[in-house]
This record gives sequence, C-alpha cells and structure tokens, in this order.
Amino acid sequence: MYIILDKDGWQARSCCRNEKGIDMKKSANTASLRSRLLAGAAAAATLLAFSAGTASAAANCIKGDRKAPYTIGWANIYSVPTWMKQTEGTISAEVEELKKAGLVKDLMITDAQGNAQTQIQHIQSMIDANVDAIVVIAGSSNALDRVISDACDKGIAVVNFDSLVNTDKVTAKINTDSGEWGAGAAKWLSDQLGGKGKIIVMNGPAGISVSDDRRKGAQPVLDANPGLEIITETNTEYNVAPAQEAMTSLLFANPEIDGVLSLGGALSAGSVMAFDRQGRDQVPITGENARQFLELWKEKGLKGWATMQPNWLGALSVYTAVQALEGKDVPAFVKVPLPVIDDSNIDSYLARADQFPADGYIYSDYDQALFDKLLAQ
Repeated sequence: MYIILDKDGWQARSCCRNEKGIDMKKSANTASLRSRLLAGAAAAATLLAFSAGTASAAANCIKGDRKAPYTIGWANIYSVPTWMKQTEGTISAEVEELKKAGLVKDLMITDAQGNAQTQIQHIQSMIDANVDAIVVIAGSSNALDRVISDACDKGIAVVNFDSLVNTDKVTAKINTDSGEWGAGAAKWLSDQLGGKGKIIVMNGPAGISVSDDRRKGAQPVLDANPGLEIITETNTEYNVAPAQEAMTSLLFANPEIDGVLSLGGALSAGSVMAFDRQGRDQVPITGENARQFLELWKEKGLKGWATMQPNWLGALSVYTAVQALEGKDVPAFVKVPLPVIDDSNIDSYLARADQFPADGYIYSDYDQALFDKLLAQ
C-alpha cells in the first residue's frame, strides 16, 4: 500500500504480497542418540539465538524487534524540482522490487513544500504511525536533529541522504562528497583561466548542507589561486528560472566576467541561457548532469565540466534501511563516488537523454550489485 500525505491529505492504494512458510523435520534412532541430538540442538539453538540477536543490533537505531514486511516513510522536503521528482521515482521503483521479495508492505510519502518545520511535523507523524524506516533529505542541517533522534530511539531505521542532518543518531548517512564536488569544480575553472580572472559563484539555497558543503569545498582552491577574483556570488533554488533571473541581474551589473563557478546543474543551465539572452559571449562554466545544461553545453560548444549527484541515492537509502532492519551491518556513512563529465564522455550521457525528462537529470544506471558493493565499504 502507498500512503501519501501532502497538503490535500492522505491517499492510499493497496497492494498484496506472498507469505512464505518453513517446513521442519525431526528424526532419531535410539534413546541415547536422541538424547545427544537434543542436547546438541539446544546448544546450537542457544548459539543461533545469540548470533541473531547480535546481528539484529548491528546497525544504529536497530533493536531487532521489527519484522518484514516493513512500512517505509519518505519524508521529502519538497517535490517541485525535477531532481526531487526523479529521486522519488527511484524510491518508488525500489519499494516495488522489495515488495516482490516480501520485505516491504507500505510506502508513506510526505511533501513539506520546502518548509523544515512542516518536515519535522511529517516525520513526527511517521513516528506516531510507528513506521519501520524513515528516509529523509533534510530541509535544515540542525532543525531536524531532535525529531530524527527520537525516531532512532524508538528503533526506527533512519537513512539520511543528499542534504544531511548534524546528528549522528541515524542508521546511515548516504552522500557523495560535497566538499570534493566543490573542490573539483573550482580546480577545473582555475585551470581553464590559468588561475586568474573575474568569476561569479552560483550556489544553491543557503542553509542546505549539500549547497553549503560544495561552497566550502571550493574555498581552499580559490584561496590557493588569489588571481581569481570573485566579483559576486548568489544563492538560488535548484531551478533554471530563478537561476536565469539571478544571472541576468548579475550580467547587467558586471560587464566583465571570465568564468562561472556554478555548483548545481539547473543553476548552470539558467546561467548559460542568461548569457545567451543578453548576447554575451559564453565563458567557462562548471555544473551538474542536468539534461538541459548538457544539451546547451554541446549545442553552444561550451567549455564545461560537470559531475553528478545520482538520483538513485534515494533507492539506495530504501535498500540500506531494509538491509539494516533485516539485521545486516551497514556503514554509518556510505560514500558514493563522484563521476566527472567533460568533453571526453559528454556524448555518452547525451546518447541516453531521451530516457529522462527535458528538465531532468541524466543519471547513471544502478542495480542491487552496485548497492551491495557500496554497502560493503
């Protein structure tokens, strides 16, 4: 069953699953042999019970008292950006696979519409409903700490990905290295400009950990290249329209711009469109795997660099939560490697463009083998 909570209320759709039974057989030959077998079985059962208890508590927040099929909560901070819609799609797809295996029963989805306080209320509603796991992208790095900790204390598996909370009272945090993301982008731009020039920095929303961490990661590279002058920087939503509007204003105010350190794919697409609309020559620009940005890059022959925040981090988070509930030991932090998109491989991404929304992100393939490999680190 899917249970969806948004501003319009609860909606539910039913689904079914198969139950599995276990057949047990016993045999014995003589009273003496039976006695020895029973004694050995008792010892083995004691050892098995101890081992199972140990495994069930292997991951943080897990108490071993929850049984499949599980109810999963997806506490979304907002669903409007296409990246979020695609991410939710991977979550729903993973839930369907886990339903087939008899491991998941329900998926509860909430949409906080960008409000961290609303997200806290939604997470509390999931705790009150006694869901087995909560998957969350945090709308604030610190505001959610108390409610997340409360969920953990109640034995709910909590998996936090993309935008992270400060508290470590979670089952797992899953992310790429946002600092590495920012450093890689800044290094490429510095190399393109020979360590000198006037640049604009485009950031995502302030206060969101993934945005703040990318910016922090770029700073040491910028410090090491004092010839790079940041003439201005801006924070916008991860959407093309506000990014284009912000860059348009900056173009009017700054007649000389040598490069754009953009720390988000939609931000890059908006920037390129603003330069184009104002009749300005394009400059070297960094970005992300947003389809629109990659297509503009190829169409206009840009000097570009990009990386990727895989949408399937959502699917991996659901899989991780279920593995933890099943008694598997999962890492407290799962680091997902960052790919690099440049002129050498951009065509391979664009070759798959028609599989993704026009305003979406072209993300890499994923499967259970990849997830198991990442959880084995």
